Amino acid sequence: MTAGTESRRVDAGLAIRLDGVALGYGRRAILEDLRLDIAPGEVLVLVGPSGSGKSTVLRAVAGLLAPHAGRVLAQGVTVSGPSPDRAMIFQDDALLPWRTVRRNVELPLRIRGVPRRERGTVAESWIARVGLAGFEDRLPRELSGGMRQRVQLARSLAGAPRAVLMDEPFGALDAQTRGEMQRLLLDVLHGTSATVVFVTHDVDEALLLADRVVVLRRGGIGSVLSVPGPRTPDVDRAGLRARIIEEL
Repeated sequence: MTAGTESRRVDAGLAIRLDGVALGYGRRAILEDLRLDIAPGEVLVLVGPSGSGKSTVLRAVAGLLAPHAGRVLAQGVTVSGPSPDRAMIFQDDALLPWRTVRRNVELPLRIRGVPRRERGTVAESWIARVGLAGFEDRLPRELSGGMRQRVQLARSLAGAPRAVLMDEPFGALDAQTRGEMQRLLLDVLHGTSATVVFVTHDVDEALLLADRVVVLRRGGIGSVLSVPGPRTPDVDRAGLRARIIEEL
């Protein structure tokens, strides 16, 4: 990783606060009076039934949806729109189909004005980290679904965001590929101090990835549960799993 990229990581990890936030679309409120603090570098996972507003919360944190009331704060500053400091990863990989893997991964660096040589070096490093060395010149249509998600992860992290917002990114993958992506994400998160907010409907995925799990109910936050480490599948979290499922 280059010196320029390291300098952008000095203050990595956004503190995020939901301060009395109400969210909805049009005049219809989905969630009311959300109050939550997310620590810098924390992995917070949102779970809840369909229609509970998981993705709505994520869009508000990303600056894609303005609250009806209250404030979303990032490092003490009110979120008023998207920012390169808050990268969004969707279930649909959203890669640009005419750009190669390398050029897709370079995109956030190009937007930030990073010189060509540096962004090429950073992109190569992230492509290798997600296990796609040798695929740099492939187009998205030449890749499997899991490979495209690897590219999206590399693209999101190459820009050194201070928060990564993930909206069921592995939901469309088969079970084996999903497990591979979960392990890859854990490995990648080990090397970054970015704050992560992850949305899933899969309780086991939530318990594997999270420092804390927030259970959304219709209208607001139900429980906020701390998840003991380490983040490995063999840790017994049966009690937490049963509690979350009962609440859902």
